[in-house]
Amino acid sequence: MTNIEPRSPFRGRGFIAASIVVGVIALAAIIVLISSLARSSDDPKATPSNVPSSTSTAVAGDKSVCGLDGFETKSTLTQAPKNEWELVGTVAAPTEPTSAGPGVTDEGFRSCYAHTAKGALYAAVNWFALSSDARNIPKLPSLVEPGAGRDAAIAAATSSPTAPSDTRLQVAGFKINSYDGQEAVIDVAWTVTSKNGVLVSLPTVLHWIGGDWKIVLTDKGTFPYTSSPLKNLGGYIPWAGV
Repeated sequence: MTNIEPRSPFRGRGFIAASIVVGVIALAAIIVLISSLARSSDDPKATPSNVPSSTSTAVAGDKSVCGLDGFETKSTLTQAPKNEWELVGTVAAPTEPTSAGPGVTDEGFRSCYAHTAKGALYAAVNWFALSSDARNIPKLPSLVEPGAGRDAAIAAATSSPTAPSDTRLQVAGFKINSYDGQEAVIDVAWTVTSKNGVLVSLPTVLHWIGGDWKIVLTDKGTFPYTSSPLKNLGGYIPWAGV
């Protein structure tokens, strides 16, 4: 099967459009940003360090912006979390507000996660869940790493918006591809419930910036990794809210 590179992750009202054409599953994030979106002038511009901390003791820059405990430079997430799930938009999203996160929920908009692999996992899933509700669209850029990628995604969505999608999906499992405390690559397996339960994988890259996990895009405004179909959850840790 052939992977097709996702379009701008700021297109459409939903999160992912999955289709099966001649055996090819194309996965694309489709979140629309309206042209009036304005980035806050106080958005952090710092980029993550290329050298992860070698200690398990958090320093000032490692601490969660909302005071959540937890800090690790190596993932300890080897089994499915025992968390609560809440419906965010159309997606069941994980929640542990006093530990992994989200530590801040403002009128339904979620942010602030622990500086751990679990926190990064929760941040990734919650970001896509938030994107399934059009009311969250104006705030979504605040959860993306500032820079050329975010600017490109905004520009692409403004110049060529796409129609809303009726695609529905839920988390099926995950694996931590890599984690060093500054960068996390979280591979989430999704069940596309509107496509007869087909399974797809989309690894998501996050950077720790300004006391929280931020979604990372390429300079072209797309996700660093393409999606791919899955025959089953082999190699993934099963984890689902519905």
